[in-house]
Amino acid sequence: MNKNLVIVLVILLLLVVGGVWYFMSASPLVPGDDTTSLPVVQNNNTNTTPQQATLPTAVTSTTLFTSDNTAMVIGMVNPKGAFTSYWYEYGLTTGLGTKTASQTLGSGFASIQTPGYITNLTKNTTYYFRLVAQNQFGSASGNQYSFKTTVGSPAPVGSVPTTKTISAGSIGRTTAMINGEVTPNKASTIYWFEYGKTTQLGNTSVFSSVGDGSIKIPVSISLADLLPLTTYYFRLNAQNQFGTINGSILNFKTLGPASSAVPTIVSQNATSVSTSTATLQGKVTPNGAETDYWFEYSTDSLFGSVLLNTTDTITLPANANTTSVKADISGLDSKTNYYFRLVGQNSQGTVRGDRVTFKTK
Repeated sequence: MNKNLVIVLVILLLLVVGGVWYFMSASPLVPGDDTTSLPVVQNNNTNTTPQQATLPTAVTSTTLFTSDNTAMVIGMVNPKGAFTSYWYEYGLTTGLGTKTASQTLGSGFASIQTPGYITNLTKNTTYYFRLVAQNQFGSASGNQYSFKTTVGSPAPVGSVPTTKTISAGSIGRTTAMINGEVTPNKASTIYWFEYGKTTQLGNTSVFSSVGDGSIKIPVSISLADLLPLTTYYFRLNAQNQFGTINGSILNFKTLGPASSAVPTIVSQNATSVSTSTATLQGKVTPNGAETDYWFEYSTDSLFGSVLLNTTDTITLPANANTTSVKADISGLDSKTNYYFRLVGQNSQGTVRGDRVTFKTK
């Protein structure tokens, strides 16, 4: 036998034997005990188990700013699902003894900054302080730290922001726009909205900046994935280094129907009628399902198939509100009566609007 062929066969045999030994000696993967599986990432949108409200958490920060007779302190509080207030206790000894005015945070489960502005202090003096948070389930205190006021440093310029919650707009079946106004009052300011199905709110929007100016700034966010025919409550909050301010709580109710339904269709009078052209008009409400619409028109009042014409089909998304629609048609006969109607179709069925007529010039 050829020597080279023998070498190849030996190598192949070793590879086969080695592979069999590896798979026989390796530990098998047991279902339910796979230590090599990927971590599971929880999707909050599909989490059907609501978090349980409990007492808040409070974390005092050593980051602060002092002047001759003031101190700006900060911390973090997680409301843990219930309306939570915070304040700072401070004093000349570790016994503290004095506290700032209480300020209110939201009721969500996100940690939120808690700035505090301590005034009427004595220059060149050591003070002790800590953050305290409280809700209906109890109170929690952060660690105690100290700071020393300065000599020759003026107090910072600015004041707490002002905020106003404004009525919601663009309310749909599962969407809405919530609005407000914020005045930073010369200090770098952030704002956020809270909203929920009760006056306890519970949901928090992202935190956004409105700068450090002194003029009133309109702010708004779009809400999606709401429940139809449901009342929602909301408010606007703002915060800068001087403290946290809450707007008033307002409410709105989403539109119906409660579940997806056939579209609502309204045919309207034609406009821009000439000797050979016209603009057909109407209104479409998708009612919770992606909806196609088009116009049918004809010289036959019964819309028989022989003389029937249709415009292009256009699609509206499921979450669209009532939408005014139109289509330009041409090639018409002059001095002729035409009949038309708007048609809408979604997964729940097809609806035709009332018949409308016009006469070309």
